[in-house]
Amino acid sequence: MGEKLKYNRILLKLSGEALAGEKKTGIDPEVLSRICEQIKNVKDLGVDITIVVGGGNFWRGRFGTTIERTTSDYMGMLATSINALAIQSELESRGVATRVQTAIEMKEVAEPYIRRRAMHHLDKNRIVIFACGTGNPYFSTDTAAALRAAEVEADVILFAKTIDAVYSADPKIDKNATRYERISYMEVLEKQLKVLDSTAISLCMDNNIPGIVFEMNTPGNIERVVKGENIGTIIEN
Repeated sequence: MGEKLKYNRILLKLSGEALAGEKKTGIDPEVLSRICEQIKNVKDLGVDITIVVGGGNFWRGRFGTTIERTTSDYMGMLATSINALAIQSELESRGVATRVQTAIEMKEVAEPYIRRRAMHHLDKNRIVIFACGTGNPYFSTDTAAALRAAEVEADVILFAKTIDAVYSADPKIDKNATRYERISYMEVLEKQLKVLDSTAISLCMDNNIPGIVFEMNTPGNIERVVKGENIGTIIEN
């Protein structure tokens, strides 16, 4: 407490794939533990934290099946609730108070998403984990992150990735790919960079919410970003 912070209220966007680690599917307990330890350390600084988590470690797209798009999207939303509960349990084992709120009602295991209730939890110093995306098909969890960030008045969205920044192309394929330290949302659209979907970008632009894309596997990176260190890529208007 008392340390100078650049961001006092954050929304952390975690991909489901990140929780799988090298297993590529399911949840790797060691990875989950490392991520939650970072989150706890940031919380101990006095930062208000909300989290949106994806579900790609259990279900992503249609995997070449004949399952139609809407059903597939709802399956993905349900997958995010598994990840949210895992994060909640891991954080609470460290003494961190949390609440899971879902955009699809499942009252036996989590609260329904209600903005006023989410704000109340933040006032009570709890971490709020948002699951099930926006609750609607055809919208990604990146879009859910932008929407929830606007609703809870977050200072920034932290897009925790397995890659360390935004590049002009996939650096694993193109060794000449340009690494961006700072880029505008409009440039991301114009250059057709695949870091975020266009709906999420539009929401961030319209609500003037900066985003930071950074690599989360390095211990302490979330804390460094919150303190304003130059890590990853800042995307803003």
